[in-house]
Amino acid sequence: MTGALRLCLCAALAATAVAADEPDARLAERGRQDREIVYFLNAPETHSFDLFHDYTESREGADTYLNVVRKGSAASNPSARVLDTGERLQVQTLRGEAVTRAGIDVKGELPDGVAADTEVVVVRFPPVAKAASVRLRISETYTDAGSYRLEGEDLVFERKLGRPRNAVVLPAGWYLTACSIPAAVAETADGRVRLDFVNPRPDEIDVLIKARRRPAR
Repeated sequence: MTGALRLCLCAALAATAVAADEPDARLAERGRQDREIVYFLNAPETHSFDLFHDYTESREGADTYLNVVRKGSAASNPSARVLDTGERLQVQTLRGEAVTRAGIDVKGELPDGVAADTEVVVVRFPPVAKAASVRLRISETYTDAGSYRLEGEDLVFERKLGRPRNAVVLPAGWYLTACSIPAAVAETADGRVRLDFVNPRPDEIDVLIKARRRPAR
């Protein structure tokens, strides 16, 4: 065996060993995914909706959660707490260059890097101990005229939802007229219509919801 061939073979074996040690992103967490997000739509004239997303962090030493606000949306009133204990957590909103200056690693969230209009909500919590976990709830208000609006008499909410479990709660006084994705529809204790979506696949669902205001009694 020549020296060059031996070198190539060693390199190939080393690459195979590294690949075997690195977890496939497709197997990282979807099969045991326990993220959940619930949208509470405000009056459509405001183009705003409150939401909370629950997330369990179990990686030893992890102490930061990043929520990259999608383009077209503006986030306000962010807050976070540990559901296990009720502890309130420190929350910071960073935009544009402030994300880079803070040394926040967003490579996994933003493949194309930080842009001038990038908005990131940063939640900090005590480092996760070995063989332990922490259940977080992050709450925010989003305003997005592109995805939530009035068209004539119709309330329109359209958004790509990427969690395995997603729910949308209509404003009080509105009833469902159309939905593009199968959902379990129920009424909340305060009389609002709630739609629950379950997506076990590693992709997004393109949800379009329409509703009408209930006639005055």
